[in-house]
Amino acid sequence: MKKNLLIVLLISMVAILAACGGGDKVIVGTDAAFAPFESLDGEEIVGFDVDLLAAVMEEAGLDYELNNIGWDPIFPSLKNGSIDIAISGITITDERNEEYDFTRPYFESTHMIAFYEGTDIKTATDLEGKVIGVQTGTTGQFAAESIVGELNPDLQLFETTALALAALKQGNIEAVVTDIAVAAEFVKNNPDDNVQLVSDAENFEAEYYGLMIADGSELKETLDKALTTVIEDGKYAEIYEKWFGTSPDVETLLNQQ
Repeated sequence: MKKNLLIVLLISMVAILAACGGGDKVIVGTDAAFAPFESLDGEEIVGFDVDLLAAVMEEAGLDYELNNIGWDPIFPSLKNGSIDIAISGITITDERNEEYDFTRPYFESTHMIAFYEGTDIKTATDLEGKVIGVQTGTTGQFAAESIVGELNPDLQLFETTALALAALKQGNIEAVVTDIAVAAEFVKNNPDDNVQLVSDAENFEAEYYGLMIADGSELKETLDKALTTVIEDGKYAEIYEKWFGTSPDVETLLNQQ
């Protein structure tokens, strides 16, 4: 009887310790279809966001697990607590700030129009009358809608930006509106395809990415402090140069709140 009681107590203690250990791990969600920020190399998630996350979590002293859960599930997963952090080239917007919290910005971006030579696009207004591809639920979609209208039948929605760019390559659509670094990566990976890129500062404003967390999350202060350190100590620049081949404007980034 005493032996059985001891076994039960040992099992209970192991369960408690396991639960405590699991609770210390921060779960991070991403959509690994947004190169060069995050993509799959075999089964491994790689990219700028991935390396930056590793540096920030190391600086913060946090154990974490990064999972590829897709774009649409990111938002409800933060709401229901399935994940603690989301990192996936997520633009900080007023609308998102109403429901979620963000860390300080870690990347400055703008939108680009990607298209093939022979398509007449000089500014964003030239998207009118073109068949356009965007990733659903992204600021790329919202930027395109601001030009051609929300219910425009020529605006095609894709689950990922990679699928939109594949449709462009196959000739199924005429243009893709996406983030500048993603568009540049597409050009780099298709050097013989005569891909053209157009920016439009008048219609596409600068925007900033942040790590997204649940509204009121206690992680914000810790992540902000770690992210600031990573930016200031040069680690951010190393990661940026690795993935983009240029030096970041750290001063502008640090001035953003």
